[in-house]
Amino acid sequence: MTQSALTITLHESLAEIGAADWDACACPEAMAGGRPEDPFTTYRFLKALEDSHSVGTGTGWMPRYPSVQQGADLIACAPLYLKSHSQGEYIFDHNWAQAYERAGGRYYPKLQIAVPFTPVTGRRLLTRPGFETVGRAALMQGAVELAERGGLSSLHLTFCTEAEVVAGTALGLMARRSQQYHWVNRGYADFEAFLGDLSSRKRKAIRKERARAQGFGGEIVTLTGDQIQLAHWDAIWTFYQDTGARKWGTPYLTRAFFDLAQERLRDDIVLVLALRDGHPVAGAMNLIGASALYGRYWGCIEDHPCLHFELCYYRAIEFAIERRLRRVEAGAQGEHKLARGYLPVPMHSLHWLRDPGFAEAVAHYLEAERAAVDQDIEILTTYGPFRKTDMEDHE
Repeated sequence: MTQSALTITLHESLAEIGAADWDACACPEAMAGGRPEDPFTTYRFLKALEDSHSVGTGTGWMPRYPSVQQGADLIACAPLYLKSHSQGEYIFDHNWAQAYERAGGRYYPKLQIAVPFTPVTGRRLLTRPGFETVGRAALMQGAVELAERGGLSSLHLTFCTEAEVVAGTALGLMARRSQQYHWVNRGYADFEAFLGDLSSRKRKAIRKERARAQGFGGEIVTLTGDQIQLAHWDAIWTFYQDTGARKWGTPYLTRAFFDLAQERLRDDIVLVLALRDGHPVAGAMNLIGASALYGRYWGCIEDHPCLHFELCYYRAIEFAIERRLRRVEAGAQGEHKLARGYLPVPMHSLHWLRDPGFAEAVAHYLEAERAAVDQDIEILTTYGPFRKTDMEDHE
């Protein structure tokens, strides 16, 4: 496929593109050795998904990565997958699929530009600096053309940036809005300074929760980089299987992914483990970006009151303050995060549907949904734990 002086090529493996070219588009800010803004679109993370067979044959996530070249230079690429279901996406379209198939259509397979199993906002249309406009357009137009030629029902870009929404809607894609809960660092010196921003009642409640969690009968440790050992992944895998079986039916990641995480990703990872007699009984896994900490997985083999809040939310806040990170993104869903200082923020996605009548119906739905989401965010923010004067600053 060509577009003026551009050439678009599809690849079934990241190895066909190469780490240097991919990361020059995905994380140019880290090319001099710094930390990537988004650890999930790095070559090392996405390649670990491939090499561990967490994506690929039999998973419903078949890689079809597009690369855009201008002459001999690769200027853009994207994590594009051919999907045979809607699992592991977190901005769900199950109702769309059911409606389309009841009307006689075939919804799957579809195309998805996303980081598999990862409800984290970031650039999905990855471009070298200076090629944002032309690169985004080429990737979206190329993906739409691929869907049209293949007779596929749809194309979806999930957890994309606002800039990508602007570019996508200009090209005729439909914007969708949802929400998550994020904690924002307002320059806090420590956790107590954060508590000082809360109402007295909420401050006391959090202190009580933390005391109860920390009294579970063991110790809590925070590990990153070389502090993480192979044995820790045995525990994380056990926790992940338990949570995955309860939430999704089948865990998305394979055991091999966690071995590759130890080998390739441990500098990007923070583990928070609750140990009893030296053995992990609960734990949370986070990834570190240049300006944010991303909570990803939690699980346990023993139930203890408030331990989930301590490991997933409060220890994440402490880490972010210590590292001077601007926010903590604690994953999808969960109004219980609101009382713990995580406020609602909008999430964005883009959608293209091949059938014009179906697209028109979905467009009407999205308009009503956006209004409802905006209203929910406004109302929920007022229920946050911050003192009234501070809540006004957060709005």
